[in-house]
Amino acid sequence: MAGSSNARFVALRIWLFSVAGLIVAMVLVGGATRLTGSGLSIVEWQLVTGTLPPLSDQHWLEAFSAYQQIPQYRQLNAGMTLAEFKTIFWWEWSHRLLGRVIGLAYLVPFLWFIWRGGLDRTLQRRLWLIFALGALQGAVGWWMVSSGLTQRVEVAQERLAIHLTLALAIFAAIVWTLQRLCSYNKERGPKRLRITAAALLALVFVQLFLGALVAGLRAGQIYNTWPLIDGALLPAAQRLWFETPWWRNLVDNQLTVQFNHRLMAYALCALALLHALDAWRCRAATSSALLLLGALLLQAGAGVLTLLYQVPIGLGLLHQGLAVLVLTLAVVHLVRLWPPRAPQFHR
Repeated sequence: MAGSSNARFVALRIWLFSVAGLIVAMVLVGGATRLTGSGLSIVEWQLVTGTLPPLSDQHWLEAFSAYQQIPQYRQLNAGMTLAEFKTIFWWEWSHRLLGRVIGLAYLVPFLWFIWRGGLDRTLQRRLWLIFALGALQGAVGWWMVSSGLTQRVEVAQERLAIHLTLALAIFAAIVWTLQRLCSYNKERGPKRLRITAAALLALVFVQLFLGALVAGLRAGQIYNTWPLIDGALLPAAQRLWFETPWWRNLVDNQLTVQFNHRLMAYALCALALLHALDAWRCRAATSSALLLLGALLLQAGAGVLTLLYQVPIGLGLLHQGLAVLVLTLAVVHLVRLWPPRAPQFHR
């Protein structure tokens, strides 16, 4: 019985790790979909029948005709050939297919684990919550796409930011759960370390949201200098806050959005440095604190290069992939400092 239970415990960890990997793949495919302007190529949501791509020339023509009815085609891609349409279609179709695969890869093994027993109620509730967030993510994805089908030539940047942030919140929840299941020595240290580690994780999520706004506005393709932005270290207030009401600048003004993204990067690196020094003095979770600091500095450097070269797809995906790495390290580091709890898997 013990061997069977241990095997299920190993299977549980492999399952969660695999789902987390699929989410990373989906985030990167979503980034490529955005960078290639492919996100509006499929103009309807069909949960079951949409799993299959067009299988005949007639079906391809129908899909292309539907795309030709939206503003993006008329204003940006008029004259696009069917072959060019197929290129952007495959990116969006792959992104949606990955979403379906993740749903099945999560739900089917989860039901098996419940049937076989071993999960305590707390873990079951957490895993059901993650599944519910995944279902919500599908709805948010269509809500995002629908914003670009009638009045706009691209999806609304704030909806894109919500879509990406929710995906990464689901990923972080899985990493958190996986780490809490692992057996390793806790390095709690003083309470202030946990507070600053939690603050770092919260700021990473804020930065992810800001980065998605930059992508949604294509703000990385302008103001392509560093450390200066718009010719100065600190842009003129009238250029940062010309939209009314003022808060619209936070999501609509390309200069303000990019400047906020830069400021948050500086703040994150500074806080991570102070936190790593404190962890070193306290001799608690020093290695993970230093790894997080290194990843943040690497990510900042990749961000500068991405900006200077006006967001080529390779650098854009590298920047996004490093963001996922930073988030992973921030979660793992906080778990190392978190107070231990009773086991949530009965072995």
